[in-house]
Amino acid sequence: MEIINTLGRRKNAVARAYLTPGSGKFIINGKEMNQYFGALTLQYQALLPFETTSTKDQFDVKINVIGGGSAGQAGAIRHALARALCEVNEEYRPALKLAGLMTRDNRMVERKKPGQKKARKRFQFSKR
Repeated sequence: MEIINTLGRRKNAVARAYLTPGSGKFIINGKEMNQYFGALTLQYQALLPFETTSTKDQFDVKINVIGGGSAGQAGAIRHALARALCEVNEEYRPALKLAGLMTRDNRMVERKKPGQKKARKRFQFSKR
């Protein structure tokens, strides 16, 4: 019984997924998925790699996720699970890649610059 360990990232969220053959238990930070993600869209997004490869109830998943918000965490989980499924069976890779699940979404919040109100918004200019 081999445990597959992969890392997924999105925005500032980092998810570490542990995949073992099993019955489909899904634990995120010690909680069931429907407790951790209240929104069904986030649950769907996290389960998308299993839907794409038709392996929904074949693996037990334990995930530790830190940082970011709920949407970023769901994206990080999705990325980690896609990578883990590629390690399980390399034949899943083309389908996952076609669905865009293997690519890390590296869009992050731009930092605030000094002398400005926000990252790009400036203070109002007064000529006199």
